[in-house]
Amino acid sequence: GEDVKPFTPEKTKEIVMSLQQPAVFCNMAGDWPALHWNVKYLSAVLEGKTIQFRLGLKTVDLVPQFETSCSYVEATLEEFLAWSCGQPSCLSGPFSCYDYSKYWAYADYKYIARIFEDKPEIFQDVRWSDFGFPGRSGKESTLWIGSEGANTPCHLDSYGCNLVLQVQGRKRWHLFPPGDTSFLYPTRIPYEESSIFSKVNIANPDLKRFPEFRNSTVHVVTLSPGQVLLVPRHWWHYVESIDPVTVSINSWIELDADHEARVEEAITRMLVCAIKSAENPSDGDLWLNPTEVEATSHEINLQYLNKAVSAYLKCQETSVSGQACSSSTGAKQRTNASCKRKRREVGCEPESCTLRAQECDFPTPEAEELQKIPFGPHLIQVLPQSHQTSMMGAVAVESGGGDLLHENEGEHFGKLHCKRKRLLMSSDCETAAHQMDSDCSPCTSQTALSTNDLLDCLVNPCVISLVAQLLLERMRV
Repeated sequence: GEDVKPFTPEKTKEIVMSLQQPAVFCNMAGDWPALHWNVKYLSAVLEGKTIQFRLGLKTVDLVPQFETSCSYVEATLEEFLAWSCGQPSCLSGPFSCYDYSKYWAYADYKYIARIFEDKPEIFQDVRWSDFGFPGRSGKESTLWIGSEGANTPCHLDSYGCNLVLQVQGRKRWHLFPPGDTSFLYPTRIPYEESSIFSKVNIANPDLKRFPEFRNSTVHVVTLSPGQVLLVPRHWWHYVESIDPVTVSINSWIELDADHEARVEEAITRMLVCAIKSAENPSDGDLWLNPTEVEATSHEINLQYLNKAVSAYLKCQETSVSGQACSSSTGAKQRTNASCKRKRREVGCEPESCTLRAQECDFPTPEAEELQKIPFGPHLIQVLPQSHQTSMMGAVAVESGGGDLLHENEGEHFGKLHCKRKRLLMSSDCETAAHQMDSDCSPCTSQTALSTNDLLDCLVNPCVISLVAQLLLERMRV
């Protein structure tokens, strides 16, 4: 008979919209054709098409290995698979300069709509309609392919919440709640719209420089094939591939609260671009993340800010006319969103502001609300852990949704990489894949403040949030 899922699409969507802590859905994607998307299968589908891989060192330092410090190569999935298996054929290929025992490789944040643009029928292999989002498929999803150790620094996404399907191999997730932001020492250098990085290397924290990190509460889970992880809005995450080859598919579900977040991002962009462009370019400060094309002009940034403010006010007007529901406090779902970074095309279509007016009814779940969530073998809470156990162990959820297991391994998370030009990428082999931003190295003088020190204060999320509120209040007068 037809596979019966533990939750209806309507119930699943209600959980996704109301749950403000990470959780793992089991037995919801077992019949998805996308579960067959292992690297060997994808290699055959792509027929020799090359994609970009980010390479980093497996050695763990006290500072995060930002994307600005990585190397990049263009390779086929066949070449990646040979390299990850240690085959001699890779000695002359694009990975020939990178010893598999020393490096990891990550084809991260690949838009499925782009890499399979000539095979649109494959989009239907991803069925987010089972989660209550009809019409959402692989076209609105991204693909992540990595080797053991592949990771990105701990960060939070400014926009949306995240649904992640594990397809091949396992990934270890470390998640921190939004309330721990100050303990994670947020920074906007390297700058990337919609991503706020942590200065702390979660895998090897420097507690002398970042003593408040001790006060953070980490939630750790190992995601296995067939499981879907819900990452709620503004949860920090650091993820690492713990098997030789991993494949994941995710989709960011935009929220009406993103309208205010876009105003904050526009303010941040104006400040960062204005101040960094005033510096001497020869200083060599790699402040712009490789996923950003260029430092946009003040005029363009101002246009972006005005569009973001207009979209926010338009959505507020529509929301108030339907139901008095503030987007600054609710996590209200938009279902017609595509990718996480909707960048400067922020015009708010009227239907996107009104289509989920009824979803404002869902309150933020406190203790009594959590009791209404149907936790059990098909929906597993990702619970907090003590730092003593979190750095060495994690909760693994059985594929069948059974008991929780404890095992001794470590963790991280993937980031983005659109099909964009890179700012640095040395062509030399074994180049300084571990060169860090000046912002990350210990300060040589207690009195010498840098531009980045000033920016860290100016664009601190708490400061930007206050500025955005003042600016929007000015527009209402």
